[in-house]
Amino acid sequence: MIEFAGDRSFHQPVAEIAAKLSDIAFLVAALPDAQNVQASSDRASWKLKPKLAFIAGSLDTTMETTERVEDQAVAYKIFTKAIGATSTVLTRLEFHAAENGGTTVHWTGNLTEVTGLLKMVPKGLLQGTAEKVINDVWTAIEAKLA
Repeated sequence: MIEFAGDRSFHQPVAEIAAKLSDIAFLVAALPDAQNVQASSDRASWKLKPKLAFIAGSLDTTMETTERVEDQAVAYKIFTKAIGATSTVLTRLEFHAAENGGTTVHWTGNLTEVTGLLKMVPKGLLQGTAEKVINDVWTAIEAKLA
């Protein structure tokens, strides 16, 4: 439906970055507004108040690991439910050594399904909102890694 991709660079070595970003509990702990978090390294659920005008109430989110190749890649399925709407996102992170001894993370995300009220939201608005959320999440992760 909607695809996203990008690269992020980190000063830490691949093994360290891959271990952190392959741990769902670490990722969710980086989200400043997550509430009622229940997390393990492979699965988490939490509630979040959206900062989106077109979604009321709270978002119930679950995230689970669907693939893990040590120090190389990890993939997740993220399911979000709001009043009258759901979304499913499949994301994959690939870890590559950078020339400076750090790590480059190539990430992709695919919004594969939306239901209910989200179907009525224009694609451009969904994409723009998702890009802002993605950037906010990366900023929070980078702060936690620092």
